[in-house]
Amino acid sequence: MEVLASFSGTITPWLLGTLLLLSFIVLFAALRSWREMKRSPYFFQRLQAGKRLQTYFSTSLILFVISIGIGFYAWQEPVDATQRMAILANTKPVKEDIRELMSESPVVEPVPNLINVPQETSTDNLAQLINVTDTFTVTKPELPSAYNQFEATVDLSENTDLSPLTFSTEVSDDFKAENPQKIFSEGFYTIYATFAYEGMQDGMEWAWVWRHNGKVIDGGNELWAYGEDGPGYIFLGPDEGFSAGQYSLEVWVNEELLTASTIVVNGAAAAAGN
Repeated sequence: MEVLASFSGTITPWLLGTLLLLSFIVLFAALRSWREMKRSPYFFQRLQAGKRLQTYFSTSLILFVISIGIGFYAWQEPVDATQRMAILANTKPVKEDIRELMSESPVVEPVPNLINVPQETSTDNLAQLINVTDTFTVTKPELPSAYNQFEATVDLSENTDLSPLTFSTEVSDDFKAENPQKIFSEGFYTIYATFAYEGMQDGMEWAWVWRHNGKVIDGGNELWAYGEDGPGYIFLGPDEGFSAGQYSLEVWVNEELLTASTIVVNGAAAAAGN
């Protein structure tokens, strides 16, 4: 009964109830994503719904585990944290010289040569990092052989076209970039590049190539199987995270570069709102 009284007299029930409520909300969102994945007629929308389903389900499971851990911890016997002191009888008075030493005020001496140290400003460095695109040599990109492994069965047509790439960290259900930007901060997250396509035909060869400061870091290559037109996206979430510099994405169709764009990763510039 004492354990129950201690448990009900704290905020633990509220915290536990909140976690359980959040877990059920996330689980409901996972079920809705599963329903969208089954009903969507577009491949990219089904793929996006599948990713959301995995994320929501994992989050719900984590919240359940945390709730169980908090409940188990709360039902344990409380630890007696009462401070106990031993009162000593017949103690000797403090000697006069010790009392004088304790009553003396401490003397604080200034440390020389450590005041008014000039600080370097980072204005020039920030300007250089923001204008990092000016430091790279403009060269005609080439499709790496590692991402040119298929033979197209359909030729390009005059109507084949890909829209410019738009970068963001989140996309809507209809594959529109949310809060698009060209400058991102360093760290661990996923960048989505959304685009629209038309005049495509199943059987065309397409490839996508990610570069960091001109060096190929990721990409893919396959035969097109996503219909003539619609929305699409390509994403990148490196295990080592995004580091400072310039990232570029190229999209090739039948060995021809149809669209490409670059972004800059710089924490100071992103924090300044550039």
